[in-house]
Amino acid sequence: MAQQKPRLAKPTLDKDLEKLSSVEDAARYTARGLAAPGTALLFIILTAIFASSYVTGKPGAIIIIAAAALAGYMAMNIGANDVTNNIGAAVGARAMSMGFGLALAAVFEVAGAVLAGGGVVHTIASGIMADTATASPDMLIWAMMAAMLSAAVLVNVATWAGAPISTTHSIVGGVMGAGIAAAGFGAVNWEMVAGITASWVISPLLGGVIAAGFLLFVKETIIYREDKIASAKTWVPVLIGIMTGAFAGYLALIGFDQFLERSALRATIIALICGLIAWRALIPVINRQAEGLENRNQSLRKLFRIPLILSAALMSFAHGANDVSNAIGPMAAIVSAAQNGLVESVHVPTWELVIGGLGISLGLLLYGPKLVRLVGGEITKLNPMRAYCVSLSTALTVIVASWVGLPVSSTHIAVGAVFGVGLFREWYTRNSRRRYEYMRVRAGKDADSEADEKPNGKAGDKPSDRGSSERNEYETRRRYLVRRSHMLSIIAAWMITLPAAAGLAAIIATVMFSLFL
Repeated sequence: MAQQKPRLAKPTLDKDLEKLSSVEDAARYTARGLAAPGTALLFIILTAIFASSYVTGKPGAIIIIAAAALAGYMAMNIGANDVTNNIGAAVGARAMSMGFGLALAAVFEVAGAVLAGGGVVHTIASGIMADTATASPDMLIWAMMAAMLSAAVLVNVATWAGAPISTTHSIVGGVMGAGIAAAGFGAVNWEMVAGITASWVISPLLGGVIAAGFLLFVKETIIYREDKIASAKTWVPVLIGIMTGAFAGYLALIGFDQFLERSALRATIIALICGLIAWRALIPVINRQAEGLENRNQSLRKLFRIPLILSAALMSFAHGANDVSNAIGPMAAIVSAAQNGLVESVHVPTWELVIGGLGISLGLLLYGPKLVRLVGGEITKLNPMRAYCVSLSTALTVIVASWVGLPVSSTHIAVGAVFGVGLFREWYTRNSRRRYEYMRVRAGKDADSEADEKPNGKAGDKPSDRGSSERNEYETRRRYLVRRSHMLSIIAAWMITLPAAAGLAAIIATVMFSLFL
């Protein structure tokens, strides 16, 4: 018997190559985690360079460049946190992929900020602090710096913690706290603060109620009907017409403030005209889409997919137009104070809007998916019909609030609408007579079909089994309950947003005043 050769030790070269491979794997893993922060830091540096090309040689150039860098940082945080308003419901309903949704939102955020963002900057720039706080240009500059820094840090922490908060409330709180540090409590427009506080309660409740109302309408007129497809042909064009009119009014009130004089009557007329045109034009389109579809809920989802994509695009445009002010408003005030010594007539050049739009888009691309998953899939289960109700409710609530002059947060409304849809479904599952009759009739038909397939079968043997029905009903309720833990944590985050931003801004402003004034 031949003697077995001894096992040779692994060659030194192989050992070294394995070590190098392990080091490379570790480096790739570490680099992956640093890619997003590194990209964000690079954007802030490029923002400062971009701003310097416009202000070099002008008064206050260094201050303006620093303000631009802070505005870029704030804009990225807005994109990372507020993206849930635009695409969270549609991604959660699987009407679009995460990548497609982020790309769509990024493009329309930039377009909204650049094309229609200038008109809404003035409130943040000069509407919160009283004249006593803006008497000294240097005081105003450092107060706005403190407001931007505090708001950006707060939104950054909230995004890291997975809490969708209002960036509008953050920057308003920051400006308020900096104003108090500059000139005392008399420097704050307390009427505006009171309105914002009221909106904490009113806007999410209103969004939830409107979303639940539309979901009730969809269930009663389409989902729990004998012929779902025929009902959908009648009512889906109506719903899309309402959505089109709502977004047309939304953009007329908020998005196109640069091109149209703000008027509730004009916005209403535009909404009615656009809604009627969309309703009439989409009747043949929906009829063609409905051809050959089976009479089941899965088929209905196909009819709501395109409206959801369009709503995400329009919401992103309007969000870029409206919320760019949260980043660019303080910067516009700083530029005006540094160059002209006043902020009464703030001019917003295009390059400032470009910084805000690009920052919002980059922030949502780098850090947006976390909160998109939270709002779209972790609070309650969404499908295209429910997501459609959330999007429509968000637009309608903003329009109603704009008509009555109530300052609201689109974040609060969108998240409130998601909660409203989930809580309504809990109630409807237990209390709807139409649903009960529909399920009973369907169970009877299933029983009859099974009986026909069996030689000696009797109707009602298995599908009507009470224990099975009760188990299915329990499973339905268990799966679709709204997660109360998310509800409580989000509400708590909302409540502390403004006071936390104000307190942090007051501290930062006090330090800045002592160092630079």
